[in-house]
Formats: sequence, C-alpha cells, structure tokens
Amino acid sequence: MNNQPLTAGFEILTPAQMYQADALAVVAGVPSLKLMENAGRAVAKEITKRYARRKTAILCGPGNNGGDGFVIARFLKAAKWPVDVYLWGEIKALKGDAAAMAAKWKGPVKPLADFKSAGLVVDALFGAGLSRDFPQALADKINAVGAPVVAVDVPSGLDGLTGTSRGTSVKADVTVTFFRKKPAHVLYPGRALCGEIMVADIAIPNSVLATIKPTMTENAIPRLPEIPATTHKYLRGAALIVSGGELSTGASRLAALAAARIGAGAVTIVGSVPALRVHAAHVTSIMLKPTVDMKDKRLKACCIGPGAEVGPTTRHKVRQILKSGRLSVVIDASALTSFEKSSKSLHATIAKSRCANVVLTPHEGEFARLFKDIAASNQPKHEKARAAAALSGAVVVYKGADTVIAHPDGRVVVNTNGSPKLATAGSGDVLAGLITGLLAQGLDGFAASCASVWLHADAAQRISRRSIIAEDLIEAVAT
Repeated sequence: MNNQPLTAGFEILTPAQMYQADALAVVAGVPSLKLMENAGRAVAKEITKRYARRKTAILCGPGNNGGDGFVIARFLKAAKWPVDVYLWGEIKALKGDAAAMAAKWKGPVKPLADFKSAGLVVDALFGAGLSRDFPQALADKINAVGAPVVAVDVPSGLDGLTGTSRGTSVKADVTVTFFRKKPAHVLYPGRALCGEIMVADIAIPNSVLATIKPTMTENAIPRLPEIPATTHKYLRGAALIVSGGELSTGASRLAALAAARIGAGAVTIVGSVPALRVHAAHVTSIMLKPTVDMKDKRLKACCIGPGAEVGPTTRHKVRQILKSGRLSVVIDASALTSFEKSSKSLHATIAKSRCANVVLTPHEGEFARLFKDIAASNQPKHEKARAAAALSGAVVVYKGADTVIAHPDGRVVVNTNGSPKLATAGSGDVLAGLITGLLAQGLDGFAASCASVWLHADAAQRISRRSIIAEDLIEAVAT
C-alpha cells in the first residue's frame, strides 16, 4: 500500500518567510524593484480582466504595499482607466522601492483624508506584516463605499500570520497576493475578509523554498491507494469501530459505513449485544461482534468515540486499545471529552503506546477540553494545532471551517475546501470513519487525515442540495 503523504498542496508562508523569499529572490538576481513592478502589474491585470473601466481610487500606504499601489495606478492609467491616487502620509516620507515607484507616477497624489467614493477601490494601504491596529473609522469608510474592493496582499488591518484583524479590517471582494498564500488567506476570519484570493507569479524562483523550509501547506486533492488485482477483503484493510450504547448506535454506524465506503475491505462494529441488535436492523455488509481479539493480525485500524458514553468506561477502553499496540487508532468525540480532567494521562498513554498511528479529531469545544492551556493562548489556530500535536504525540485534526491537520513533527496542513453544509449532526463521525478506513488501507495518520478531510469537504460541496444529512456524505464520497 502507498504509505506516502497524499497532499501536494502549495506551501503557505508566514509574513516573515515571505520577506525572506523576497530577499532570496534578490540574491538570486531578481531586483526588488522588478518584484514590485511585477506585483503591481499583476494586480492591474486582474482588475482589467474582472471589471469594466471605471473611476478607481487607489489607496496607498506608507510602505511597500503603497509602492505596489503606485505601480497599479501607472498600469491602469496606461490602460485608459480614470485613476485617483490617495496616500497615507507625506510622499516625501516614502523610502526605498516605494519612493522609487511613487516617483514614476506622473499624476496627482491626494491626501487619504480626501477619499470619499469611487467605482472601484484598490486597497494598497498595509500588507500582511501590519504591526499596528488599523483605524476603525478608515475601515468603515472604505467598507461603506459600496464599490468592489481589490486588496493588495491582504485587506488592510488583517494580520497576515494569525488571520485575525488588528483592531478592524477592510473587507475585500478580491485579494491578490504574491508567490504563496499566507495564513491569513486560509484561516478564518481572514479568509472571509479576503474574498476571492488570487496568487500571482512575480518571478520569485521556487528554489527559495529549499532555504525557507516551510512546514505549512494547503490541503490538496488526494491520491488514494491503488487496489491490486490480487487483493482480498483483509488485504484491503480491516477496521474496527467501537459502538456506542443501545440508544447511541447511529454515530458509530456512520463511522463504520464511511470506513467501508472509503475502501476498507472488512469493517466490524464491536459493542454490547443490545447495541448490536439495533445495528443489525440497519446494516448488512458491516460485521457485528460483541468481542474482538485485538491481537488479530488482520485488524489494522480502530475508531473509538462516536456515540460513546463520556466517562471512565470509555477512558478504560481507549487505554486498552492504545496499550494493545500495533493498530492505528482514531480517538474522536466522546472519547476525547472523557479525558477532559485527565488529558495528561491520555498523552502519557499515547507516548507509551506502540500503536502505528494515533489520530485525535477534536472540534473547537473538544480541543478546549483536551488542550486547555493551548486553547486559551493567543496563538493562531495552526500554531495551536501544532502545539497540541507536539504535546500529545498524535496527529491532531483540529476541525472547523478551516480544519487544520498537525503532525507531531511540526508539519501543518490547512484545509480550504470546507463547506457550511458540513455543520450537521454526524458529519464528524463520518470524517472519523473515513480516516479509519484509510488507516486500515495502510496510510499513515497524517496522510489519512489530510486525504479524509479533503474528501469529506469535497463530498459536501458536490451535493447540490442546500442542506444535507451525514448519510448523504457517505454516498457522495463513494462517487
């Protein structure tokens, strides 16, 4: 089976890493003025491609983002667009490349305070490295114009590292960034403030990434394991799903069906006889057993948590599964909450376990219960997930509209194809089942998680109905 990482998404760079990319490009022979010229040209090209010619206000900041704005103004004017340039501060205060580009602009430069209206607004005030709070009054003024807003790099006021606003933020219809996306482009609320995001090539060579060594990428279409012609059901992967009680069987059944649909050849639900009688009325291809030999070498993966009772019984079951070794384990839902007051014991058990892979799948509430100190910190979501993975020794799937998958070694993947349709009961149980099914087929925990999160979201997007239920996702993943 293919046990390699299944994602080939583009790298995501922090603002500091993007500054490093610019500097390395200059060392490689691309002048910084050329980079700025290319950036401004790319934004102007995107504008003329999307919009009819109209009166355009270009709001320039005091740094390099403002320099980009002067380049945009020059290219739009050359295309016969009516352009007004407004500047934050004095033109004589501009330095370096921004001053050089301002000097190339032959039109008038108006004080930013004079800006009132336009048919299109280009926000070139502040980029991703903003280190101050953005004025509420100015953001309100821009947002109230009622014209489309095109942001350069990120909407002004948005922190490029965290994806949150510094005080307040401009809301863009389109954001044009350069070379690679930044965390603010993929994490909420920043992702919503950016509108449609375009990444422009400005001649920074990809070779700079070898020096930067980014550890954060965007999730991508997965490449699933091939199915050999000579396989059989146990070679396809045997997965075990721990059932909830008699009145809580639905969640584990969703997980089992999802594991089977994603390709696991033999899926078994284990639970009490009363619970199995309920399951028996609903499933045919899923095996049902009151007990399972955890030493059965055909078993490859186990999922516990969907429909489980919160408390000591579930804690005991989790510990027993982890101590059994060998299996890949998904710990989800109530199995996570069961360790709210003893999270250190879970981390210790994972550390001692010989399990092939351990995956934790918390949503925001469960994350806060399992990783209290990390959740309470001011770190951005991707750093919280990274810290949780390092602390627990497990792959952490920090769920949400911007699900983040983190590996204990520091790698982070952010999923960007999410859908609000996934906000439905049982959706998380389906995801846990998908991960379990891919683990059973031999994928490592990080690869299985990344692939499952992408496929889970893609299934929701491909269903045309406005609202869906969890069962719909299982069928859609299979198509």
